Formats: sequence, structure tokens, C-alpha cells
Amino acid sequence: MPRSVSGVEMRKRQAAHIEATPQAPGQPRPNTCCLCWCGCCKCLWNEDRMERSERQTCTKMDSIEAAEEQQPSLDEALLWARSFEVMLRSREGREVFREFLRSEYSEDNLLFWMACEELKKETDPLVVEEKSRIIYEDYVSILSPKEVSLDSRVREGINQNLAEPSNLMYEEAQFQIYNLMHRDSFPRFLNSSVYRDLLANRRHTCLDT
Repeated sequence: MPRSVSGVEMRKRQAAHIEATPQAPGQPRPNTCCLCWCGCCKCLWNEDRMERSERQTCTKMDSIEAAEEQQPSLDEALLWARSFEVMLRSREGREVFREFLRSEYSEDNLLFWMACEELKKETDPLVVEEKSRIIYEDYVSILSPKEVSLDSRVREGINQNLAEPSNLMYEEAQFQIYNLMHRDSFPRFLNSSVYRDLLANRRHTCLDT
């Protein structure tokens, strides 16, 4: 009975056979790795491995895109019209409102408000100092193209607090911008095509289901 040949011996014999076979000039050498350990050949094993990897990547991307495209319910969107605070506390609400503000070139008001909210959560003094400086440079400094509208009294208080920044140093400025968006931008948002189209889309979705 012939002795069985192990996988390692078989590969050695294949390699030896190919080494002994003369190659035409310029002709690429056939791949000897039957398990594609180097990933360089196009055998079925390697193609299957690549296909599995692509399927996994596509699945992950589909999940990310589905999460990004998630829309608020009709009830939630209707609730925004009754409460500016509720809308700002909703991730979807902020995104829709931000889209509207972008059309009016006042997106920086919302970005400032959001940055102040993030600063409030910080407890590390070094992080507080860094974030407070970034907020000042981005939204308070008169040299910034994203400067928000603050009165002189609030600006003076911020300038004094810069020496010893805290996570609440922008609280008064944040409240001022909050009131500005609530009083000025929010009513226009509720009458905008951005909000009306969202409601129409949600109603249409409800009818389809």
C-alpha cells in the first residue's frame, strides 16, 4: 500500500518540480502556495477569503449607513414644534435644525451651543483648559470667522475667566445664544421647507406602513 504523503511533503514536491521546470523568459512563475499563505495567488481559497472579507466590510458599511439615515418618528418631529428644548436634546432634531441654520449661514450658533454642552461634561482640568481655549478661539474671538454674537458684558466675563477656566465658564454665553436661536431662528425653522418636507416624508412613511 503506498505510503500517504503529508501536506508539507506534497508542497515540497510541488516546489521542487517547479524549480526544476525551465521557465520561458519573461514568463511569470506559477504560484506554489496551495494554501495561499502569502496571499499572492488567485486560487479558489484566496478568492473565497477575499470575498468573505468584502462581504464583512459591506455589512459593516451597511450598518453604519443605516444608522446615519435613521429618521425621527412623526410624533417626535411634531413634538419639536412645541418645544425648542426637546428638539435640541434630540440628536436627529439637532441635525435637522443644523441643516436649516446652514442655509441661513448661522450654523455656528448651534455648534457653539453644542461645544459648551461638551465642555460641561469635562472634569479633567487639563481637558477643560484645552477645550475652553478652543471654544474661545473658534467662537468668541473677534478674529474668528465663526464668531457668535455676544454682548460686551458677557465677553468681558469670558475674558476674565480665561485665566482660570472652568467647565461652566461659557454658561451665560451659551444661554444667550440659546435664546437667540429660540427667538430668532426657531420660528423660521418651523416654517421652512426643511421642516415641512421632513413632516411630509414622515407622514408618507406612516401611510405606507
